[in-house]
Amino acid sequence: MIKSFFFKSSPFGGIRGGLFLFLLLCLPLMVQAQKPDKNFHIFLCFGQSNMEAGARPAEQDRDFNDPRFQFLAAVNMPRTQREMGHWYTAIPPICREGNNMGPVDFFGRKMIEVIDDRYRIGVINVSVAGAKMELWDKDDYKEYIDNERDWMKAIVNQYDGNPYQRLVDMARIAQKDGVIKGILIHQGESNSDDQKWPERVKKIYNDLCADLGLNPKDVPLLAGELKHQEQGGVCWRFNVDILPNLPKTLPNSYIISAKDCESTGDQFHFSTEGMRTLGYRYAEQMLKLHKYKMKKK
Repeated sequence: MIKSFFFKSSPFGGIRGGLFLFLLLCLPLMVQAQKPDKNFHIFLCFGQSNMEAGARPAEQDRDFNDPRFQFLAAVNMPRTQREMGHWYTAIPPICREGNNMGPVDFFGRKMIEVIDDRYRIGVINVSVAGAKMELWDKDDYKEYIDNERDWMKAIVNQYDGNPYQRLVDMARIAQKDGVIKGILIHQGESNSDDQKWPERVKKIYNDLCADLGLNPKDVPLLAGELKHQEQGGVCWRFNVDILPNLPKTLPNSYIISAKDCESTGDQFHFSTEGMRTLGYRYAEQMLKLHKYKMKKK
């Protein structure tokens, strides 16, 4: 019937006219199909080892399989059959093979737990253990990594030597499917006495907004504290002397407290429960900043 109508009865004349009219009628549907889902909210994440994620899943974390929380693979993960640039349900690891769980995992799980089912959450995590903030500076990264340790270079090579560009490339893919609504960072152990850290973060944030066409007013940046002194954190002064200057330097940035976040036995890292608490606090802050319809209790 369709063929008969368009080819024989088209007022545009003949087969070509019929095809033209057919495509004209289909165009609104094609445009609608390509339009990003406004309820698919995407968050860019980067930092060093705590953000990279090293916490072993607790028993309560093992059965998670909710497709409303997705991650875009920033590297190939052959052991789990995940390919760079594709979306997957956010079952860890969501950074790279060899990682476990971190605040990003718990952030996403808490978000979908409390917001209405119409929303989906997506994350992209490009983190590197031990790295200074300079690694994500699009202008200075190469000079920095060229003088770093071989094990760090091996991690960075998984991002083709440029974590910032990989984050941008993955974000552009993600923008075809949803809307970038925020940036999460956890970094500072390697810049713990760097008074320029807030300015470094501001530059990277501004570069991301420019390269991705984002309005800074719509994209809050959340930065987590390092381990506190009472938890044995060796870099605790960063929380006192440097991190508080971030909101003064970068509008629309917010500090996420690490107070009472459970620790591992070392001087830098949080335990699984500490990661959970930190991730939930990222979610609580983001929920305050964006007006989500919440699930009915």
